[in-house]
Amino acid sequence: MSQHPGSGIGASTSSAVRAVGLGASAGGLSVLEQFLAHVPASSGLAYVVVQHLDPTQKAMLVELLQRSTPMPVLEATDTMRLEPDTVYVIPPNKELTVASGLLHLAEPVQPRGMRLPIDLFFSSLARDQGEQSIGVVLSGMGSDGTLGLQAIKSQGGLTLAQLPESAQFDSMPKSAIAADCVDIVGLAAELPERIIRIIEEKNDQPLLPEDDAADNGKSLGSILRLLKERSKHDLSDYKPSTLRRRIQRRLGVHALATPEAYEQFVRENPQELDLLFKEMLIGVTSFFRDPAVWQELKDDVMPTLLARSPPGARLRAWVVGCSTGEEAYSLAMIFSEAVAALADGESRSLQIFASDLSADAINVARRGFYPKTIAGDVDPTRLQRFFTPHGEGFLINSEIREMVLFAQHDVILDPPFTKLDLLTCRNVMIYFNAALQGRLIPLFSYSLRPGGVLMLGGSETIGKSQALFTPMSQKSRLYWRSENPVNAGSMYFPTSPRRATNRHPQEFKVSPSTALSANLQTHAEQALLQEFSPSAVLVNDQGDVVYINGSVGKYLEPASGKANWNIHVMARPTIRTQIAAALRQALQNKDRVELRGLRLTDEPTPTSLDVTVKLMQKPHSLAGLVMIVFHEVTAPPPAKRGRKAPAGVADPQMVEELQRCKDEIHALRQEMGASAEELQAANEELQSTNEELQSANEELTTSKEESQSMNEELQTLNQELQTKLDDLALAQSDMQNLLNSTDIATLFLDSELNVRRYTEQITRIIHLREGDIGRPLTDLASTLNYPTLNDDARQTLKTLTLTEKEITTSDGFWFLVRIKPYRTLTNMIQGVVITLIDITAAKKLEARLRKG
Repeated sequence: MSQHPGSGIGASTSSAVRAVGLGASAGGLSVLEQFLAHVPASSGLAYVVVQHLDPTQKAMLVELLQRSTPMPVLEATDTMRLEPDTVYVIPPNKELTVASGLLHLAEPVQPRGMRLPIDLFFSSLARDQGEQSIGVVLSGMGSDGTLGLQAIKSQGGLTLAQLPESAQFDSMPKSAIAADCVDIVGLAAELPERIIRIIEEKNDQPLLPEDDAADNGKSLGSILRLLKERSKHDLSDYKPSTLRRRIQRRLGVHALATPEAYEQFVRENPQELDLLFKEMLIGVTSFFRDPAVWQELKDDVMPTLLARSPPGARLRAWVVGCSTGEEAYSLAMIFSEAVAALADGESRSLQIFASDLSADAINVARRGFYPKTIAGDVDPTRLQRFFTPHGEGFLINSEIREMVLFAQHDVILDPPFTKLDLLTCRNVMIYFNAALQGRLIPLFSYSLRPGGVLMLGGSETIGKSQALFTPMSQKSRLYWRSENPVNAGSMYFPTSPRRATNRHPQEFKVSPSTALSANLQTHAEQALLQEFSPSAVLVNDQGDVVYINGSVGKYLEPASGKANWNIHVMARPTIRTQIAAALRQALQNKDRVELRGLRLTDEPTPTSLDVTVKLMQKPHSLAGLVMIVFHEVTAPPPAKRGRKAPAGVADPQMVEELQRCKDEIHALRQEMGASAEELQAANEELQSTNEELQSANEELTTSKEESQSMNEELQTLNQELQTKLDDLALAQSDMQNLLNSTDIATLFLDSELNVRRYTEQITRIIHLREGDIGRPLTDLASTLNYPTLNDDARQTLKTLTLTEKEITTSDGFWFLVRIKPYRTLTNMIQGVVITLIDITAAKKLEARLRKG
């Protein structure tokens, strides 16, 4: 829940080895090498590399990364245990997750082009290691990794991203940074040092000690005051340990040593307070968290609430600290299932008020869109019934969405929702101090109806308010509200004023009247205006009153509630409809409209009301405004009649008024009919256009995602192959230098005895140049007296036996000619190798010895 500072306390660290998740895509090989090259050999961390790989190709990532780090680099296998100072690499065409310190591999669920392996691993890492989790997003296209970093940050873990300007492809780090879920941004080579330093600072010495040292307490109080001034929310009732932990994370992010330094930093950088406030409000939630509690709510609580409510009744529920909406929607799904199970099939409805302090979380909840990873929390039946696949995730169905009303609300300061049948406040109060907890429980009792249900988190209790609630199950923290009402006089009740969000009527600046000259004519005109001018109001095209002349109390009255100076609201009910119609007609026709004989009350009176509605054209300062003038008219006294009017003869005055009403109704009906037809036609056109655009958008999105994913995989494969080519070029250079350094003439022939390669020394014996590559051996001229050279080479190729002969040259040299088969690394014969070793000196020595 994000009503409280989320510190990930609820997430257990099941893995003994802390892991760092490294997510990369296109352009990721070089930055991964830079990152791992700067990791100390004894950091004590495990590093898991999740790279977008071509599922049809064997990956070379392991051997390529091994060159940049002394740590062992291994390809991940199923149930492989994480070990410190080891690098694990995801295999091609697999999904990688971690649970209880073990890596797990699975076949991909999504088709190629729709997979998000980084998000999947980061989310599992957040669940497994909680606030110990660390995620790093590096170069890549698309947005894979953003949702995963959000999951890590929601657990209080550490999130990092490569500086976009340094990335070959900056889409992935930019997406994560734009989502406000990255703690540290830097070069890939700098990030390992930042991670190690933050871990060492946190483990060795707390930056904000828990003691009551005056300096620390003063700095914390100053930061909270600055935070309150910036956000308008008071966090002083939160647990100091929680506040210190969140501030400590910001200290580590900015590499600050003391709370005093951080206080000075936030004074100089007020925007840091916004980030700190978001840090305090990180939500930890999921669908059907603690499934046993939800099952008990469905099996025991919902049937009881439904049984005691009449058919057609509307139940009310409040989810405090709803975060991104998963718990509110879970409650709506449970209610729908419970209603569907009713034997009599009678309809009931539920209105859920879901509130949270975080505006960002509320916006996410209102969209009702969640990633595909929720399939791990929602069983397939519910997923099919209550969700619709949409793009890269699932969209809540309208049946569930319409049951929930989301609102930004501070449970500490704002008045509560009341007359509730169910109130859930799970894992919110664990972040409040005991005094605030003691104030909130009676407030929840006040909000619930007698017999209503309170659901708390697994670590929360009702404390000393035993008389207000009866426990249903201590294990699930479900409580029935007792029949004894809470004493409202002694209860803490938030009374902060609501933050106004309604817009104010537009103000029109009317040019001030010219100063009146002090003469008799001016004073006379003023007296006449005050005494005899009619009551009137000046309104804009929306009906907002901008000026009042005279006394209009008989015709207009302020409406109850928030001040609203609008003619449609303030006009007396008996004349409201006629004035609204006349105002529309005057604006449309740009002319004067006269209304005669209106009545202010339903009772017969000696006066009637005439209203003139005129669109102002002059002076220029009043152009576009409408003047509404009220003028009371004394009705003529009714004629004295000696006897009763004959039966069936109507009063002419009543007939006239009735006819006027009929004409008005007829005009309004015609206007409404025309408007309805236009709206219907426009709606049909927009609906058709929307469907076409939606279809085209879905097709384009799918094609774009598939192309982008394939492009990323090809980029990664291309980078691996380029690295391999560089290695091969270096190996070829090494081999060429080795052969030249032996000073042995060597000739490589392929299986057709065509020239493949040669060393420089052989050009003195066989006349070769660069263009002779690929020519047959028989076409080459040489000084060797060896006419059977080609036959011997073919025999060696056939029998795979070594041929060795001593051969003379035409210029008097002797060479030991060896012909050996050419074997590849896979033991395939692909030609022969001919070496010529100069033995002239040995032959001359032998000849001299024989003569002697």
